[in-house]
Amino acid sequence: MDYMPGTASLIEEIDKKQLVVLRDGRTLIGILRSIDQFANLVIHRTIERIHVGKKYGDIPRGIFVVRGENVVLLGEVDGEMDNESDLNLEKVSVEEILQAQRKQQEEHMEEKKAKLKAMKERGLSSNVEQQDDAF
Repeated sequence: MDYMPGTASLIEEIDKKQLVVLRDGRTLIGILRSIDQFANLVIHRTIERIHVGKKYGDIPRGIFVVRGENVVLLGEVDGEMDNESDLNLEKVSVEEILQAQRKQQEEHMEEKKAKLKAMKERGLSSNVEQQDDAF
């Protein structure tokens, strides 16, 4: 096997099942069909996998085109290791995982508000607060 620089080394990964983590935190799993010199990806039979605690859910997405600059991590999925039950995770319906995700996001926002309030009470300001004021 010869080493190829840059995205050319991904040629060997075409037509294999890949896991892609995006810059916004989403996780995609699908078959890599095409790449270009900018690491733009075309993924076929894509699912978006959402994890919340010990539960996960898969949302079918079909064909997905991902701009290369949004890819944080890309790796081949081992067919034998693709079973999440080995990790003591419970697969749930799309509706249930989306509801759990919304609840988790709401809890995160409440924690953030509480931290900002505590900082304000102590006479401190944060960059987050200043950024929120800018909008």
